[in-house]
Amino acid sequence: TKADFLAEVYMEEGRYDALARRLKNKKNVILQGPPGVGKTFAAKRLAWSLMGERDKMRLELVQFHQNYAYEDFVWGYKPDGEGFAPKDGVFLTFCERAGEAPDKDHFFIIDEINRGNLSRIFGELLMLIEEDYRGEPMTLASGRPFTVPKNLYLIGMMNTADRSLAMIDYALRRRFSFFEMEPAFNSEGFRDYQRGLKSEVLDDLIKQVQDLNRAIVADPSLGKGFRIGHSYFCGLKPESCTEDLHSIVEFDILPTLEEYWFDDQGKLSEWRGRLEDVFRDE
Repeated sequence: TKADFLAEVYMEEGRYDALARRLKNKKNVILQGPPGVGKTFAAKRLAWSLMGERDKMRLELVQFHQNYAYEDFVWGYKPDGEGFAPKDGVFLTFCERAGEAPDKDHFFIIDEINRGNLSRIFGELLMLIEEDYRGEPMTLASGRPFTVPKNLYLIGMMNTADRSLAMIDYALRRRFSFFEMEPAFNSEGFRDYQRGLKSEVLDDLIKQVQDLNRAIVADPSLGKGFRIGHSYFCGLKPESCTEDLHSIVEFDILPTLEEYWFDDQGKLSEWRGRLEDVFRDE
């Protein structure tokens, strides 16, 4: 339910309503944001909340990468014993599954959507995934008629802090709405979770991370897409909270800052000191 989503994903109710409404209307949404804001976690729970249940048959999750191709996604020839044989890709198979149950919503989730060559992966489906063309038949390159059903929704995830990625294909950008996922330290859900741990170390560290995020936003070479997300601090247990937090700072946050400020050792040293000072008296 919506209540289940809000209990697990640290997002304000109004933001959830806007996201759910946009997905239902546009049918294609990309969750974008810095690392650690829970994009994949939120995408699954968004799908379940709109389904009204956790039905694994109505949800598919894939991850794009540089070698992902049309043959994997839609259709192509694959090795079959001594030769090659035509084989349906994961998206085509899922579309047919959704078409067999038109009264139930189905959700196709794509992690790291901007890591693939999107024009090559989607091919002629760039038109068929548009909301105006859902249910319209088209002939694939194989000569096979195909349609993307109206009860199928696409949710992509995009990490805005990955410097190696080119801008997302403009033809695909027009077909998706983009929803910004923010660090949720100030959300009521995260504050309830934080209060429940009763850890002064966590409280002090969160204050430092919020200051750090303001410094990242103010840095002209970085910006809001590089902030530290709240999910680094989720799942903590009271009995091991301080030890786990120290590991998170040492092995997750500081290596990230070393990459961000590899050319500014003064700023890196400042923030290393500020984050490590949280543990000085422990």
